[in-house]
Amino acid sequence: MPVNLETFYGHFEKALEEGYAALFAGEDLSRPSGFVDRKELLRDIAIELGLDVDRESDIEEFTKDAKLTENHRLITVLPIKTVWTTNYDQLLEQAYRETRKRPDVKIKQDDLAVTIHKRDVTIYKMHGDFSQPQNAVLTKEDYETYNEHRALFSEKLKGDLIEKTFLFLGFSFKDPNIDYILGRIRALLGQNLREHYCIIRRPQIPKEGGRAKAQFKYEQTKLDLRIVDLKRYGIQALLVDDYAEVTAILKELSRHSHRKDIFVSGSASDFSPMGRERVEKLARDIGQGIIRKGHNLVSGIGLGIGGAVILGAMEELYTDDKSEFGDRTTLRHFPQKPPRGMTWETFLTRYREDMIANAGFAVFLCGNKLDPSTGKTVIGSGVMKEFEITKRLNKYPIPVGATGHAARRIWEEVNGSLDRFFPNGGVKGHFQTLGDTKSTNEEIVEAIFAIAKRVVSK
Repeated sequence: MPVNLETFYGHFEKALEEGYAALFAGEDLSRPSGFVDRKELLRDIAIELGLDVDRESDIEEFTKDAKLTENHRLITVLPIKTVWTTNYDQLLEQAYRETRKRPDVKIKQDDLAVTIHKRDVTIYKMHGDFSQPQNAVLTKEDYETYNEHRALFSEKLKGDLIEKTFLFLGFSFKDPNIDYILGRIRALLGQNLREHYCIIRRPQIPKEGGRAKAQFKYEQTKLDLRIVDLKRYGIQALLVDDYAEVTAILKELSRHSHRKDIFVSGSASDFSPMGRERVEKLARDIGQGIIRKGHNLVSGIGLGIGGAVILGAMEELYTDDKSEFGDRTTLRHFPQKPPRGMTWETFLTRYREDMIANAGFAVFLCGNKLDPSTGKTVIGSGVMKEFEITKRLNKYPIPVGATGHAARRIWEEVNGSLDRFFPNGGVKGHFQTLGDTKSTNEEIVEAIFAIAKRVVSK
């Protein structure tokens, strides 16, 4: 029987939290539509033409349709240090670099003996890379002689399969090397296998009957047999109907794996209705509370509200000799200009996405700015955009409506749909505190962390 989603989340989130999660990425990850076995689609046509797709040696053909997807970016914010792939493209490396992480890429055996300083993730390219076609595994002969040239990759993967819990994503399990390695693991360990997971799409129910219906039954039977076969190797199948479900699963893993991380959003030219002194004191208190309550701060570096939050976190960290500032904070300088080839708007969006993706919660304060053309105070568009990203990435929004402006607008939306934003409930009273202008700073801070505690404890 396939594993249910709740069981998968419980087990894999534990692996993420305790640092023994790993990922194996297959070809479908790099296809925008997902679940595409391009070689099998071309096999019948190739036979008619007298060609053998298993002898294809043009590595560009295996990478030309590959595109960076949202799933690549979601993977980069998961606390995973080990990634394996049979893909020849460089999309995973690109995604990690775009999120300011340093990948240590292993393409050939010699690379295994070299370690990049301060690496964030190691990517093992089991079949090589399109930049080195002479070392790539492409033909049937390459597969058959794999261990003559890449035996160290096999040994390393065996070790990781024993020590880590893998999520196989976008992988068809038709790779002969994988079957060989999994078989060897079972032979070495018997029934003492570590549990792994893979996401597989169910066969699509045909709209018409006849031949299509018979094909569906055939594919369903093959899937049932594959699920049983995978279980022999300790791999539990998680079934989905559509590729979009994979994105939703990655978002949920990201949200849960960052439940201790809090992003603070805010800007203020006008500090009403609280006044500047009280708002800045509240921001400092929130920064202190994030550290004191065992959370981590994610923030852009700047003046005003963001600076006050960082100052509060620093003050608390200096009284805690068990924590290092860099371990408890993720701070990003606000960009002054976009990289070459990227518009300012696109870069700001990517900058905000990068920070919010690394948080589980987003706290919103004030949110206004001075319009230089009119001299009037207007809603802070940046804060509203950060709220939209928070929603899109399925993070938990905690707006302090009592501070007014964008935060008030966000509070009204979230408070009006608490079941959607906080499906496990238990936060209604705390949200009333956040929206009440009569609430004290102490009550507001207590409500923020009561909401976070409610989510984390679930």
